[in-house]
Amino acid sequence: RERNPERPPRNSHGDWLFLRPPERVPEVPVVSREHQPHLEKIQEVLPSRRDEAHFRRGFSRLITSKHFQIRYLAKEIRSFQKRYPNLRCHITSGDTEQVIDRLEKGLLDFAVLAETPDFARYDAIAFPEDDVWGLIVPKDHPFARCQEITPEQLVGQPLFASEQAWNNEIRAWARDLFAGYKLEGSFRLAYNGAVFTREGLGYLLTFEHLVDTSESSGLAFIPLAPRLTTTLYLVHSRFQACTPIALRFLDQIRSSFEKQAEQTAS
Repeated sequence: RERNPERPPRNSHGDWLFLRPPERVPEVPVVSREHQPHLEKIQEVLPSRRDEAHFRRGFSRLITSKHFQIRYLAKEIRSFQKRYPNLRCHITSGDTEQVIDRLEKGLLDFAVLAETPDFARYDAIAFPEDDVWGLIVPKDHPFARCQEITPEQLVGQPLFASEQAWNNEIRAWARDLFAGYKLEGSFRLAYNGAVFTREGLGYLLTFEHLVDTSESSGLAFIPLAPRLTTTLYLVHSRFQACTPIALRFLDQIRSSFEKQAEQTAS
């Protein structure tokens, strides 16, 4: 019988042998020297166009603590949303322990801390102004006539404060006199402490502007002396990758805060 020349050969076991044709190596186009600058421009434009389309949409998760200077952050978010109207920003509040826990778990893009952060773990941007500590008292209380409140004046007095502030800022400010301080109650919300203060049950240690101290409020704010302030920081974990929209937001915050800090200092 005539052998089919198209049929592949067999091996010694009678199995067909199939030979793979050699793979064709695709030709790589060669760009001439005079066209190289045009190619480089195209390569620059294409990624930026893709990024710009991606930046039009985004989602950022942010947690803040309760501070008057948070107004700076609110203004920047509003400004950023004007440029990128499809940006969604989910904002929650909590104390420092809650903030750190959620940041470490990767549940947040940014957080606002009311204490000096660990710069080995976090990128941090300081707010342009510090929050100022003081005492909230009823307007008819003798303390309301004082220009400032010293550590000695608070010994034995019924005081309200957040637990975090009591164990950190207030303890450091009072020094040796802290042992004579009386914590009547701890509040996470300054408003609640102000309600009890208005009823004459104690005096609230908090930041300026967090509580209404207008003429009709019945309350007065007296700054502490020595002056006690707290710096806020916008932080992001060094071990968590930023989204493109988050990186651009960080750049805006850093630039704006630095300019505002210079204006405040001058």
